[in-house]
Amino acid sequence: MAGLKALWVAVLLLVVHEVSSQLNVCGRAPLNTRIVGGVDAAPGTWPWQASLHTSGPFCGGSLINNLWVLTAAHCFTTTDTTGFTVFLGRQDQAGSNPNEQSRTISRIVCHPDYSGSTNDNDICLLELSSAVPFTDYIAPVCLAADGSTFNSGIINWVTGWGTTSFGGSAANILQEVDLPIVGNRECNCSYGQITNNMICAGLSAGGKDSCQGDSGGPLVGKQGVQWVQSGVVSFGRGCASPNFPGVYARVSEYQAWINGIITTNQPEHWNWTAGRHLKYPE
Repeated sequence: MAGLKALWVAVLLLVVHEVSSQLNVCGRAPLNTRIVGGVDAAPGTWPWQASLHTSGPFCGGSLINNLWVLTAAHCFTTTDTTGFTVFLGRQDQAGSNPNEQSRTISRIVCHPDYSGSTNDNDICLLELSSAVPFTDYIAPVCLAADGSTFNSGIINWVTGWGTTSFGGSAANILQEVDLPIVGNRECNCSYGQITNNMICAGLSAGGKDSCQGDSGGPLVGKQGVQWVQSGVVSFGRGCASPNFPGVYARVSEYQAWINGIITTNQPEHWNWTAGRHLKYPE
């Protein structure tokens, strides 16, 4: 009986270690030493980047724990999971990807208040068919916590395989581009439809932006050694147009909704304003 008890203790310690290890790796990109107007990203630079496919790539996403991907609601017009594949650890849409894992989707959960006419609440969760192992090339991103503030001018990065010009050809190699945050008031002067559920990023002169095919991908900023996702690629006026920054779903507004869907092994949320790590569950 004592031997059985010792075995259970060992198993419990292993489970606790596994859960703990998953809760403390978010936003770490060990191969990261630092789209329109973007450049090729080096392999492993953005290990949470996901590529969503049917007959080919159609949207991006971000890994937020070992079983869930965050993306945009406008990428999905159905809850039928048939025919969808998620690729993680992918670098090249046309070549070999030795660090890649692929999964089918077991559940699609888009925000119930998503509006296709206003683009509000453009956020969606995808449950993978099975958990993915974390490596240098596959790891979850941290999520901006409720109350996070991204001031104008703060540099964030957006990544994806979308077109490199409006109406142009999609990129084969994952692209990365750095963009300053644009305040909602200024952004609303351009669009007239910006809500508190949105965050904007771009240059007033244009020239750098996400574009078609980047939808659902992550907008991230770095805080210390952690990368924190501030936005999900949503919409824009053309691509990289002057005075029309890209618009993203504001991740910090959806902490409660995300944690209401993902009830076990919940993603990590970081408060950007205070630089304080908030774990959920505690």
